[in-house]
Amino acid sequence: MSEDSDQLRYEISDIVYGTWRILDDKEKPSATALAERLNVCLENCIDTIDTAEIYGLYSVEEAIGEALKADPKLKDQLRIITKGGIDVPSGEKTGVSLPHYNATSENLVACVEKSLNLMNIESIDLFLVHRPDWLTPPEDTAAGLDCLLAQGKVKAVGVSNYTYHQFETLDQLMDGRLSTNQVEFGPLEMAPLYDGVFDQCLRKRIRPMAWSPLAGGRLFSENNEAGMSVCLKLMELSPKYGNASVGALVYAWILSVPSNPVVILGTNKIDRIRDVSKAPEIRLDREDWYAVWEAAQGESVP
Repeated sequence: MSEDSDQLRYEISDIVYGTWRILDDKEKPSATALAERLNVCLENCIDTIDTAEIYGLYSVEEAIGEALKADPKLKDQLRIITKGGIDVPSGEKTGVSLPHYNATSENLVACVEKSLNLMNIESIDLFLVHRPDWLTPPEDTAAGLDCLLAQGKVKAVGVSNYTYHQFETLDQLMDGRLSTNQVEFGPLEMAPLYDGVFDQCLRKRIRPMAWSPLAGGRLFSENNEAGMSVCLKLMELSPKYGNASVGALVYAWILSVPSNPVVILGTNKIDRIRDVSKAPEIRLDREDWYAVWEAAQGESVP
């Protein structure tokens, strides 16, 4: 696809349901309860879930598979994004003694085959290399992704946590077929605005994905000065935007960026899913967006 195309390489909804911590509650959800939560996502226009081989120490994909069995119609209604390429010592990785990255062709293919089996699905909508592997030649990583696409095991591929140059190198080897770069982004982590990652996405006509938009809870921590400053500013702005929650306003702030990042929602609370699903309807005024930037940075724009 040419870079001046009006079409994105991979169409995706504004908000994706993240499954990193779906098993972290004291009482783990049953397959039926998890299926009900996924149905709430669908009811609120969230039709894509984001997961990874390593989530839940290699247990989340299996839990998703059980939820899809509990409610079979979800298989046809949900799009699934998953990631692979991180090995840590565990019962699953018995031969691993030290955490490391493995983006070799052989390992990526094995990750996808295992994911398909655990989630009981025929293909993965979008598969991402979870972290750049400094020891694997990009040609080898590209070969694995090309193989998965050719076999139809994945419909699209991308990367996560890649730098501008790492993305550029792999994308050129794959003839411009990478569909996204999933990076950390939010008011407390703005690196993609400055390091060229979002500009690259604009040029290549792809939507980046923003993980940890609330900075893993630091946004609400009384011990985080920048977080408290942002929260106070958003609470001040809330009445102007229909008394929207801080979370919904943060998501709207992220969606305001020209590269239009997809926001990954990570929560186990039904009410919060319903609440932040309204974020795409919020249009922040320019000065309000910069007011949040200023609150996070503790200074005015240069």
